[in-house]
Amino acid sequence: MSIIHGELNGIRKSFLTRIEALYEFSVPFGQVITAELAQKMIEITADLNRELAVYINRRGQITDVAVGDICTVVLPEIDGRRSSNRLSGTRCIHTHPSGDTQLSGVDVASLKQIRFDLMAAIGQINGIIQVSFGIITDIKNDTFNIETIGPLSLEEFIELDLTYLTAQIERQLELNTRTSSIDEPEKALLVGLERQEKWAIKDSLSELSQLAETAGAEVLGTTWQKRDRPDPALFIGRGKVQELSLLRQEKGANLIIVDDELSPAQQRNLEKMLGTKVLDRAALILDIFAQRARSHEGKLQVELAQLRYTLPRLGGQGLVLSRLGGGIGTRGPGESKLEVDRRRIRDRISDIAQQIENIKKQRNLHRKRRQSTRIPTIALVGYTNAGKSTLLNILTASEVLAEDKLFATLDPTTRQITLPYGQEALVTDTVGFIQKLPHHLIAAFRATLEEVIQADLLLHIIDISHPQYKEQSQAVYQVLHELKADTRHLITVYNKVDKLENPEALDQLLHSDNSIAISALSGLGTDKLLRLVQNFLKEQTVEMALLIPYSDNNIIAKLYEVSTVLSTEYREDGIYALISLPPDEINRFSTYAIKVDTTEGVESNE
Repeated sequence: MSIIHGELNGIRKSFLTRIEALYEFSVPFGQVITAELAQKMIEITADLNRELAVYINRRGQITDVAVGDICTVVLPEIDGRRSSNRLSGTRCIHTHPSGDTQLSGVDVASLKQIRFDLMAAIGQINGIIQVSFGIITDIKNDTFNIETIGPLSLEEFIELDLTYLTAQIERQLELNTRTSSIDEPEKALLVGLERQEKWAIKDSLSELSQLAETAGAEVLGTTWQKRDRPDPALFIGRGKVQELSLLRQEKGANLIIVDDELSPAQQRNLEKMLGTKVLDRAALILDIFAQRARSHEGKLQVELAQLRYTLPRLGGQGLVLSRLGGGIGTRGPGESKLEVDRRRIRDRISDIAQQIENIKKQRNLHRKRRQSTRIPTIALVGYTNAGKSTLLNILTASEVLAEDKLFATLDPTTRQITLPYGQEALVTDTVGFIQKLPHHLIAAFRATLEEVIQADLLLHIIDISHPQYKEQSQAVYQVLHELKADTRHLITVYNKVDKLENPEALDQLLHSDNSIAISALSGLGTDKLLRLVQNFLKEQTVEMALLIPYSDNNIIAKLYEVSTVLSTEYREDGIYALISLPPDEINRFSTYAIKVDTTEGVESNE
């Protein structure tokens, strides 16, 4: 007769027979539980109205069954797996009669004390079985840190690859046990698809390599496959996955980065077959943004993008496994919120969206105040690492962070500038664009990018020294089109001419009056750029000389509302004002307009 642990007083023999029959179940290797076993436990719990627990080893055998609170259960000593970097080799799956699957304090304490492979709680409400579970993620200062996930559907829970999950946990425990201060970069392999596109796969993977290094990874190699369209299940073909698996083992890589956005199923399937963490391009960019966000608004926008990316992936093991031990893809203001259920994520998304909307309203108020002063605004746009921040620094004598890295600037920065003829303007440095920029990222940063939409003039900065500058330029125009800002007035600025081996090639590009070549780093050509900006802004306004009688002095206040007042002079016959204003405002003040006879120096009414 098999032993049933726990408090058995008051339980009829027929119930004990049903509980004892649980020992006859077995679970396939690598699977957490079977649907039949879970259903049987739920049925007994409903009839008995007591907590029921089974303890399963890694061979899928049920070693112990218990009734009552987990803390009252005394388990046999588990041999051979008690070192600090090893789990017990046993998982505990128990029921909650109330149907609520949230792990209790006792559950969490037992998970840490016995070092279970996994602690899971099963509950049923309105006929629907759900599961929440906890795992140990790492050990710091002799304390185990845990992560709780769920509630998940029973089907989602069964899909977990337990063998890979426990291997990842023990690997992380071994690393943290060896030294708590270890900070080695993750070792990554990059993989992409070669399709019929203008952007060559080698250049795209080269950029992906820069992104990975910016995020803090060490790139060990790249590989790609030529195919017309991604495989629906694995993104790349099954044979290529096997080849990648061998390459990963050979190189000792612990991270695979895919040069496109993966579906949740593709990510989950790749992680199962490769036995390591898999990230896509979108997650990598999000991780960089999470590292670079400094302002409150920037952090909110990153968290919003992270949650929108996470939501469809919540049910898969990819999210669970990618959180183990941190690393690329786990950072950011939303990190502690990524493992909650769908409802809470949707609530958080709604809350953040409302906060960003409030910030947007405040930004609109600031913008209206600036517009009321009639100070023109200029936005720097361009591909990431094109030199926008460097140009802002040299134009405004400021010290904005400018690094030779992708996405060095995340939060927008606005500085005042004085143009050659004394006119004041505001220049805003914006986040750099990139090919395959995730749409949810554009949506999250729409409030910030409204500086681009509302600007009087855009300066499109292009790194002319980059071999793919045409494709980069096209990627920028694509994002501007999505923002509906592609109809704004624009000057093309070809930057980094000091890096060109053949400067004569510029002659073919500078065929437009609205283009110029500069070096933001050395300052070459920046004076000409300022004059070009000044002339452009001047063309958008008309200068008028007005003589306003003192009886109409209320007109002066209106002038300041809609025009730039260049000078005023109080004379015997009235107030003389020289103003600059948009052409559609001329009729409002035409009554007071005068002209200056430059030959005789005589002023007269027009």
